[in-house]
Amino acid sequence: MKKTLNNINAKEAFSKSLKRICSDLTENELAYITSKVTITELKSKTIYLRAGIVQESIGFIFSGLLRSYYISEDGKEITTAFLSENNTATDYRSFIQQQPSKFYIKSLEPCVFVNLSYTSMQQCYHKFKNFEKYGRLIAEYLLIKRQNRIESFLFENAEQRYLNFIENYKSLQNRITLTHLSSFLGIERQSLTRIRKNILITNIDTNVSESDVLK
Repeated sequence: MKKTLNNINAKEAFSKSLKRICSDLTENELAYITSKVTITELKSKTIYLRAGIVQESIGFIFSGLLRSYYISEDGKEITTAFLSENNTATDYRSFIQQQPSKFYIKSLEPCVFVNLSYTSMQQCYHKFKNFEKYGRLIAEYLLIKRQNRIESFLFENAEQRYLNFIENYKSLQNRITLTHLSSFLGIERQSLTRIRKNILITNIDTNVSESDVLK
């Protein structure tokens, strides 16, 4: 009973997300699209997508947190994104082109996903022009997000990137480790620790204190 209720809530959240992104979608269109999805659960510290594998379904995150990363030539895991509720766990290029991914996506917490397969998405594109618009809006959002990340490395120093992260991702502060965060910011963990201490000393208001859970 609990699992059934959770599935219903997950589908409703997915439907609301579709409507929020593309308000032109009708109730009938939303009902058809949500009839095509499946619900899956993933334990913490489990691989959701593995490099070298084609992503066959796009996963809307109903609950939980994941990390996207790749493995560098010297064997280090380089974090590229944190993926939380109401976002999608996807390597969009792999999904859209149906080509093997170069990235891993791994859960940091137990997760519940609403999955829409590539085949079902294409069917919805052909059936509904409004869903085509949804697809375009998602592509534009992901492009802007990637551009913002590129520009952050070009035009911001490490402290600015950290401050922007704290400002834009307040809900993640107590859910990720300093090791993962430093990798995401492109700096060594020792450097991040020093930046955080300097911010505390100079009393910059970042909602960070010595008792933060980030360790």
